[in-house]
Amino acid sequence: MENAVTKEELYKVVVNHEEQYSIWPVDRDNPPGWSDVGVSGTKDVCLEHIKTVWTDMRPLSLRKKMAEAQS
Repeated sequence: MENAVTKEELYKVVVNHEEQYSIWPVDRDNPPGWSDVGVSGTKDVCLEHIKTVWTDMRPLSLRKKMAEAQS
């Protein structure tokens, strides 16, 4: 029989205004400035999702500045 995952072991993926990702316990309110992205599960599931979608670690404001400088 598999071990059941407790609520304390479940996380959600959150993102901030700079498009930086993190995980947060599902049973806690998001930290100020962070929003749910709609993915939750075990830590491994959440980290795998982040690995897939967060391909550029630079903050959004830096990416915009760099794009402006190249124009």
